[in-house]
Amino acid sequence: SELLSRLCRELESLGENPEVAAILIQSEGDRAFCAGASFDELLEVATPEQSAAFFSGFARLINTMRTCPRPIVGRVHGKAVGGGVGLIAACDYVLASEAASIRLSELSIGIAPLVIAPAVERKAGAAGLASMALAPTEWKSAYWAQENGLFSKVFESRSELDKEAEFYASQLASYSREALSLMKRALWEGTDHWDHLLPERAAMTGKLALSQTTQETLRKFKDKG
Repeated sequence: SELLSRLCRELESLGENPEVAAILIQSEGDRAFCAGASFDELLEVATPEQSAAFFSGFARLINTMRTCPRPIVGRVHGKAVGGGVGLIAACDYVLASEAASIRLSELSIGIAPLVIAPAVERKAGAAGLASMALAPTEWKSAYWAQENGLFSKVFESRSELDKEAEFYASQLASYSREALSLMKRALWEGTDHWDHLLPERAAMTGKLALSQTTQETLRKFKDKG
C-alpha cells in the first residue's frame, strides 16, 4: 500500500513538472517486475472498509497513470502477476524482455481482477482479459502479451531491453510536450467514468477478500512461502 501511494505521489509530481516530457517506469532487481498485492497485508485487513481501502490503492494508481498528462513508458524485465499486470496495462507504451511472462492469478485465491480489468481489457480486449482471468494458473508469454496489445516491443535479452528503453524514453521526451499531452488525452478518451468505476470495483474485491475461503487460501500461500 505504501509503495502504491508513493507511486501515485511521484507520478502526480512529475505530471505537474513542466520540464518533464515523458515518464519511464521500471522495477529494481533481476527477478520479477511486480508480484502484485501483498498477501501479508491482505491477511491483516479485518473490515470491508479496510479491505476496500487496500484494493483502492491499485484503483488510485491506475487512475493516476490514466490522468497523468505525460506519456508513461513501462520497462518490464521479468514476470508480472495480478496488480502488476494492471500497472503494465495502464502504461502508454511498454517495452519488455522475453522473460516478462504475465498471469492474472486472482481467481485461484478466491478474488477476481475486477479493479485492473478495465485497463487490461482496454489493451487486450474482452477475449484477452478472459483468456487470462479465467486461466489463473496459466502464464502467458511475453510474445502473447505483445500479440494482445499489452507489450509494444519484446527483446531477447535484458541488455537489449535496457538499451532500447533508455533510447526510446529519451526520443519520446524530445517531442513537443503539448503534442504529447494531447496525444495522451486522446489515447485515454472515454475512460472518465473510471474515477467512479475503479473504486466501486475495489469495494467488490474487498468483500471477496474477506471471505473465509479466500482467507484460508491466502494463509496456505503464505505458509508455503
